[in-house]
Amino acid sequence: MLRIKKNDKVIVIAGKDKGKIGKVLRVVPAAERIVIEKVNVVKKAKRRTQQDQQGGFVEIESPIHISNVMLVDKKTSQPTRFGVTKLKDGTKVRISKKSGEAF
Repeated sequence: MLRIKKNDKVIVIAGKDKGKIGKVLRVVPAAERIVIEKVNVVKKAKRRTQQDQQGGFVEIESPIHISNVMLVDKKTSQPTRFGVTKLKDGTKVRISKKSGEAF
């Protein structure tokens, strides 16, 4: 079960973009990968079409494995591990291990 969700703030802890912080744009649970804003940017050749008359090279974010990122704590802005606890009303929330704050 993947516990990193869309719009979470994460930091890359391994790879060529180590240390970069960004927002999660998309989660691909089947491949255990996520797409992060302005991280793992690659150039892709785009063919000229009826809709896109220009064509050429475009820069897009490529997916990165979920094990190479950690959530960023809102309070300390540092990478943190997290746990899941159940509140009294039955909802589950993610709790930061560093500060104890909910995500």
